[in-house]
Amino acid sequence: MHGAIDLGARQAAARKQQERQAQGGAPAGAAGGQYVMDVTDETFNTEVVERSQTVPVLVDFWAEWCGPCKQLGPILEKLAGEAAGKWVLAKVDIDANPQLGAYMQQMGVRGIPFVAVVVGGQLLPFLNGAAPEQQVREAIDQLFDALRKEGILPEGVEGEQQPAPADEQPQQPGVDPVYGAAEEALQSGDLEGAREAFQRILASNPRDGHAKQGLGLAELSLRVRSLDPERAIREAVEKPGDVQAQINASDVEMVSGRIDEAFARLLAAVRGSTGDDRDAARKHLLSLFDLLPPEDPRIAKARRSLQAALF
Repeated sequence: MHGAIDLGARQAAARKQQERQAQGGAPAGAAGGQYVMDVTDETFNTEVVERSQTVPVLVDFWAEWCGPCKQLGPILEKLAGEAAGKWVLAKVDIDANPQLGAYMQQMGVRGIPFVAVVVGGQLLPFLNGAAPEQQVREAIDQLFDALRKEGILPEGVEGEQQPAPADEQPQQPGVDPVYGAAEEALQSGDLEGAREAFQRILASNPRDGHAKQGLGLAELSLRVRSLDPERAIREAVEKPGDVQAQINASDVEMVSGRIDEAFARLLAAVRGSTGDDRDAARKHLLSLFDLLPPEDPRIAKARRSLQAALF
């Protein structure tokens, strides 16, 4: 959740809304009805960002030429219809809407289909690539569980747990003001302030896993801020033996939600290098592990691969 991108300041384009030309196949919303809509460069702010203040919006970036998009799109539309307003689906044709297509690339997303979720004006990477219906259904359930635990689902969204009566609620410890300042700085984009706040927490308690994760997220965001995502990925492809190029590309992939790709890239760098370069790739991979919950199965899988690569 800490990787949210603030969309609140995004302004609608000056041009009036243009009606999207009809394309072959079933129109958007055929399966999901009123809960599926096409959005454009001009309507994204109103139909997605503003709407997300009251209901989560899944955004499906697609194109007519994309085969996997035609597999994933109908699944999302069907599930949006079943959700019946718990969330809505916005479909973006990146060919017809170059501004949104360019924005997707700026996030470091290299291919479609790509699905993001926008909730409370915050955009979070969600799915990259097509998947079977059951897997998509489970991923959406897990997404809403995570949003609910973070407390960032819009108030009144169907399925959100209602608070227990006051006399039944457990006593909660007060929020540490230092923690509050660190989290607020991280969410507002004050990355330097967040880093300093989490460093102060760790100075008094080096074993604080939450603060360690927060510090890692702030430092990752600071590193990516200084990179050109497209160039970082291109250099990694052009210079497979350059460990620093692989590290930069893994950071871009991590921010864009392509966690498996980031891990695989650094594992390949460990296998293909020696000495200080190998150690740098290993240490960076371990630092990325700290950004995820310890029980995340991707970490266990990557640790096993790392051990095999080292020994």
